[in-house]
Amino acid sequence: MKFLQSIRWRLQLWHGLLLGLVLAGFGFTGWRLEWANRLRAVDQALDERISVVAGVLPHGPSGGEQPREGRRNPDRPPPRQDIQEDSPPQDGPPQDQPEMGERPAERKIVLSAHDSGFFDGTSGGAYYYTVWLPGERLLSRSDWAPAAVPLPGREAGPRGSRVRGTVRESYHFTPQGFCVLVGRDISEELAGMRRLGLLFAGAGGAVFLLGLAGGWWISMRALRPIGEISATASKIAHGDLAQRIPTAGAGSELRELAGVLNETFTRLQAAFARQAQFTADAAHELRTPVSVVLTETQTVLARERSAAEYRASLEACQRSAQRMRRLTENLLALARLDSGEAAASRDSCDLAEIVGGVVDMLRPLAAERQLSFDLGLQAVSCKGSAEQLGRAVTNLVTNAIHYNRSGGSVRVTLEARPGSAVLSVADTGQGIAPEDIPHVFERFYRADRARSNPSGRTGLGLAITKAIVEAHGGTIGVVSEPGAGSTFTVCLPLDPQGQDTGAAAPTGS
Repeated sequence: MKFLQSIRWRLQLWHGLLLGLVLAGFGFTGWRLEWANRLRAVDQALDERISVVAGVLPHGPSGGEQPREGRRNPDRPPPRQDIQEDSPPQDGPPQDQPEMGERPAERKIVLSAHDSGFFDGTSGGAYYYTVWLPGERLLSRSDWAPAAVPLPGREAGPRGSRVRGTVRESYHFTPQGFCVLVGRDISEELAGMRRLGLLFAGAGGAVFLLGLAGGWWISMRALRPIGEISATASKIAHGDLAQRIPTAGAGSELRELAGVLNETFTRLQAAFARQAQFTADAAHELRTPVSVVLTETQTVLARERSAAEYRASLEACQRSAQRMRRLTENLLALARLDSGEAAASRDSCDLAEIVGGVVDMLRPLAAERQLSFDLGLQAVSCKGSAEQLGRAVTNLVTNAIHYNRSGGSVRVTLEARPGSAVLSVADTGQGIAPEDIPHVFERFYRADRARSNPSGRTGLGLAITKAIVEAHGGTIGVVSEPGAGSTFTVCLPLDPQGQDTGAAAPTGS
């Protein structure tokens, strides 16, 4: 049953089961209540007629006493006329009476004209009665009563009701031992209940079908966004990264899910675009040194060269190889940062010591360009990898040296602020154009003017720095003014256990 694996079909089956049970329960309960009301009305009419018949019975213990005057209906005949023989009285000696042990003749209860109206046999649904003497002997019955009416049992009490086929009967055992039974045919009520049952079944079936149709429509509308999500994800999986999930007709929960997935797809598209750009830029960067190596080797191998020419060719190949090595090292560093390797090491390190070491290492490079350092370092500790942080600081300071003007200065400051260590590296170079600032941390990005590449730099330094800083839970930003220089600011979380209240602020050139 493969269709049971569908969420839509499982919802529909569960909804149909619940709806069917509810409709069946309500329909059966309504039918039973109506049947009980109709039986109650019939039983009430039967009880009234039982009282009429019981009112003309003898009230003495032997059955021969006259009824009490307070119990007799003044419209009825005198008590002595209430019960008479079915056969006419006979004149003759007493020997004509039945012998002892013989069953007495069936008697006829005579009702008044008013009470006889309760047992009019000519009307539809006529009532009949049967009366038994104490000892289960038949005393009297109406003309239109069934031929053989069984005597009810007394196990259920002196009063009761029963249904025999299409007949409803109520009975009453009087204190004197008489049993009065009154009944009537309830075929019309049974036919009415059958019609009512069919009406309930038809109405319930219509409501059930309407409910199933409504549930199917609702489930289709509710699950339609899921189908759209699946279709969009399938298109994206086949390479169409520009596809997005429509959110106009989705519900609030699915709209939120669609929004999250659209954001994810946007980031995925951006990541693929960066990856493609990264690959193209890496291939472009590698193509130049490889071309230099191939050109030099082909030139040297074309004919015999002098020792000086061989040396010049080897030096050109060496420079190209070093450039390729720097590029591959930077690419490897970025791959490790993307994989989260930098976040694995979290040791307490002195950031002021790291910055001071980097500045001392790069002083000869600054001296070649006639640059001076202006330092203001406060003792600050943070958690992270000293090697990775040193590389980030090196990239920033090297960047400030390469893109500075001759005779300028590089100011490096480090201070502790509430919850973070702030490192600032400022140069006095050409600055960065406003349209280039949003892209300076992209991989292989170099502006045409401020980020030119006179020394064969790969354009990965700032991208690596940003990745290192973010891997340590920090942020990096840049503020630049064309012609006045640029300032890069790094904020890193402090190590609360390694802070020192003292501060060092060396200044040098």
